[in-house]
Amino acid sequence: MANIEALNTVAAGIDAVAPKLGDGPSGPKPRPALSARNIMLYGTLIVAALYYLLPLYVMVVTSLKGMPEIRLGNIFSPPVEITFEPWVKAWAQACTGLNCDGLSRGFWNSVRITVPSVIISIAIASVNGYALANWRFRGSELFFSILIIGAFIPYQVMIYPIVIILREIGIYGTLTGLVIVHSIFGMPILTLLFRNYFVSLPEELFKAARVDGAGFWQIFLRIMLPMSLPIFVVAMILQVTGIWNDFLFGVVFTRPDTYPMTVQLNNIVNSVQGVKEYNVNMAATILTGLVPLIVYFVSGRLFVRGIAAGAVKG
Repeated sequence: MANIEALNTVAAGIDAVAPKLGDGPSGPKPRPALSARNIMLYGTLIVAALYYLLPLYVMVVTSLKGMPEIRLGNIFSPPVEITFEPWVKAWAQACTGLNCDGLSRGFWNSVRITVPSVIISIAIASVNGYALANWRFRGSELFFSILIIGAFIPYQVMIYPIVIILREIGIYGTLTGLVIVHSIFGMPILTLLFRNYFVSLPEELFKAARVDGAGFWQIFLRIMLPMSLPIFVVAMILQVTGIWNDFLFGVVFTRPDTYPMTVQLNNIVNSVQGVKEYNVNMAATILTGLVPLIVYFVSGRLFVRGIAAGAVKG
């Protein structure tokens, strides 16, 4: 008798919990795939993608055509006969003033400018951000405010004083002078990024390390750095893109034999000697922009992670 009552109790509980036969599905109603919202959203994304991809398509197909085919006037048509001669000429033969060695010399100048500038600016800015986030000192807030102001001062305002300073110390027109300029101008915004990222990390890790007797550099090298890969990637992409694509500092603070790639590109495109070779110009433009594109595509996911993890917090 007891077993029958227990079975009745279990059955009653199942009936109470289980949905009744005929009840409809629960949850929000699924939206149709072709709703007005989706059409508007994806339509906008497609238009924006075409807006940016169409010039790139024109550049690529033009760089693969010969000049007789370009003179026919249809810039959107694919090349009838693919040729890589414009790429070879843009890299090693195009004339920039008195030199006719293409972009190759400017490429290596850009490498020698970008690599030390990125390393120096990120190394110093990461230590600055770490100190401002975890080791507050007298006047740290004032120092941080000055850095923020420095990040938004127009570069053009300081070009002439910097030219005088570099000339007086004897490094004007050299790659060393340009490396110093890029390192200094990159530090304010990078310090802001690193400081905000380090503030977002758990403070308990820092306090526990202090209790264990770890000092300034031990905490930074053993705890903070291993956790900071995303923000280092953000800083690297920002600096590589900014320094590699820079034209103003390159044309002001260097000489013809030390011009970076962007200045070489400008000289090739704006050359007034001979016939205008649009295929060579397009190939030279693509070659100049390849390095920032490769860096971004290789580490783009870490860039987004770094921005979301703390670069916009503070």
